[in-house]
Amino acid sequence: MTDHPKQVPAEFVPPSVWRNPWHFLAFGFGSGTLPKAPGTWGSLVALPFIPLWQMLPDWGYWLMLGITMLFGFWLCGKVADDLRVHDHEGIVWDEMVGMWITLWLVPEGWYWLLAGFLMFRFFDILKPWPIRWIDRHVHGGVGIMLDDVLAGVFAWLAMQGLVKLFA
Repeated sequence: MTDHPKQVPAEFVPPSVWRNPWHFLAFGFGSGTLPKAPGTWGSLVALPFIPLWQMLPDWGYWLMLGITMLFGFWLCGKVADDLRVHDHEGIVWDEMVGMWITLWLVPEGWYWLLAGFLMFRFFDILKPWPIRWIDRHVHGGVGIMLDDVLAGVFAWLAMQGLVKLFA
């Protein structure tokens, strides 16, 4: 991987998002092109997948998480290299995977989805240790993905506490 600038203005939307299927996926099916809060939009795009994933046995959900995470390491790194930017704000595949982690073993219901969404966004934006350290020091596709994977784990732990209290 070559050195790329850390960020570009969020309003810069590469035209390749609409022409290149890898870019389209990394940009959360286009949600990362929205001008304000692309990470929030990418997190929302993950939600319609949850009812389908909740029909899977636990091992199937874990398999999907593993596949989307490993694919994300490659995908986010490839698209960042293509764009010559370390972590374009529009690359939101990592937020999608973080949401899917957050919502594993969460009961069905819109209020659980809302709570998971808010919990994940809280940890993704706040970036408590070691998430912030990873965000600043781990590069490439792994770095792009890993801070959101860990935010998803933190949010998942918090959600499991809520489930124990209220479900």
